[in-house]
Amino acid sequence: MSTTTFKHQIGTTYSARESKPFILSRFITWCENQEENRFSWLAVALAGHGCVLTPLTVFAVVNSGNNLILFMSAILAMALVLITNLAALPTKITIPVFAFSILVDLGILLACGFGVSGLL
Repeated sequence: MSTTTFKHQIGTTYSARESKPFILSRFITWCENQEENRFSWLAVALAGHGCVLTPLTVFAVVNSGNNLILFMSAILAMALVLITNLAALPTKITIPVFAFSILVDLGILLACGFGVSGLL
């Protein structure tokens, strides 16, 4: 029995690209590495956010017309930080929640500063 062998030359070019991880995945990796500083993050989140940022935000809401939606948003942002820290969740979760709540408070402060609270 005879066999036929085909020997074709296939020219291929391959260029390897170095893929950079997304900024969100790098942030989550950094948060996971902060596990040894967990109590420091707990102190910053509860003392800094609960004693400084949230009272300032509530004060701004009250001075700009006492809008219930903005007031409840500020309290909810603080409650998220408090619940995640009291539940002893890993820093992979607590640090992003803390960052989100800071963004919410800054957004409320901007809304109060520009007088947007009257529209809500």
